[in-house]
Amino acid sequence: MTPSSLFLRITAWLGFLFLYAPIASLVIFSFNESKLVTVWGGFSTKWYGALFRDPQILAAGWISLKIGFFSATIAVVIGTLAAYVLSRFSRFRGRTWLSGAIAAPLVMPDVIIGLSLLLLFVAMEHLFGWPQGRGILTIVIAHATFGAAYVAVVAQSRLVGMDLSLEEAAEDLGAHPVRVFFDITLPVIAPALVSGWLLAFTLSLDDLVIASFVTGPGASTLPMVIFSKVRLGVSPDVNALATLVIGIVSIGILVAASNLHRAARDKEDAAPSHRTNEDMS
Repeated sequence: MTPSSLFLRITAWLGFLFLYAPIASLVIFSFNESKLVTVWGGFSTKWYGALFRDPQILAAGWISLKIGFFSATIAVVIGTLAAYVLSRFSRFRGRTWLSGAIAAPLVMPDVIIGLSLLLLFVAMEHLFGWPQGRGILTIVIAHATFGAAYVAVVAQSRLVGMDLSLEEAAEDLGAHPVRVFFDITLPVIAPALVSGWLLAFTLSLDDLVIASFVTGPGASTLPMVIFSKVRLGVSPDVNALATLVIGIVSIGILVAASNLHRAARDKEDAAPSHRTNEDMS
């Protein structure tokens, strides 16, 4: 082993240790008997039971799931339409403005987005009487606003690489543009839309800053509840909650990797038979 390869290997292991050692310690101390998260008092699963008996965390988790679902769905609709316009219409009035509006939430600090949305909601309530106060509705609107930007980027990248001859052939056969979109374009870009929906859903579940600006009484999301708890010190039930989230994410990654591996293996198995049929012909 050369010194350069040894150095690269040690650096890689140190990087992985830096990233995953805190996560591993969090998982380990979620099974701690003691209330002190830094002192090991024996193995116990009582904090998982305490977690599921905590009405505040359960209510906040349910609110976060609802907000994530609705905001991601709205973001997919808005982001897909914006991506379709940008990818299919090269020149129109306002294209530069639309491109900038999509790119702005990607680079703008969350504090600025949250403050601007708060001022917008206050002004709308004063002028139109809607939305009345801040709560789940305002959080959904706020999360759909920045989630649509991420969906638009993902969908636009897929639309740009799409074979336009499929749409042109359908139009030549007399299909209406709306039907072409739903029958041809939408099925082709469906994997990108699913990815965009999952990304928007994850960003909604993870958001703390923007939700803190636009929320109101009775609409505390799960990150807000966790943040309020850890301000007084990390409690073992928070470790248990984080461990469950890590477990769910890990299962999802393993399932996705297994499906990709199975698809690649099926493709490799089908390739020799295809070549054999060509040789015989």
